Amino acid sequence: MLNINYPKIDKKSYNDIELSLEEPLIKINLRGKKKDFFTKVGKILSIILPTESNTSSSNEKFTAMWLSPDEWMIYSKDNNQNIIFDELYNEISKLNHGSITNVSDQWVCINLKGKNIYEMLSTACPFDFTKFKANKNSTTQTLVNHIDVIIHHKEENNLNLFVRRSFSEHLWLWLNDSAKFI
Repeated sequence: MLNINYPKIDKKSYNDIELSLEEPLIKINLRGKKKDFFTKVGKILSIILPTESNTSSSNEKFTAMWLSPDEWMIYSKDNNQNIIFDELYNEISKLNHGSITNVSDQWVCINLKGKNIYEMLSTACPFDFTKFKANKNSTTQTLVNHIDVIIHHKEENNLNLFVRRSFSEHLWLWLNDSAKFI
């Protein structure tokens, strides 16, 4: 695994919006359709993968976000990421039940909290947050300021926003500028 240099992001607060970096996290992309795939993932992670679009499921260690009918992103603050990845790889990929890719280096997670986060995101996002903000554990893939993101609704007025590492500093600067004017 590479030594990751996370962007220089400090916790900031503006107008009832709090922005912070939620790293390091292990992020794993899972793909599969077979019954054995779902069984193995459930047994290893003690989680049932969501099968309904734009939803997530979680337990005390892991969160699984639905990305497509046969694709999920699992994320966790668990420090045993190599053990988890190796176990999933041995039980899923090696046995041809599905595929597993460690995408921890690819995505950066920014946490947004506060009453005005949806108002701020709506200024540069085509997604309609009306139903989204009412449903805890909902997810979406959309654009924010022309940047691809995955948004996970953790709790009321609390989101995790996943952005590709190469765009993370640009998006961070935009979020800071936008939060000042809400």
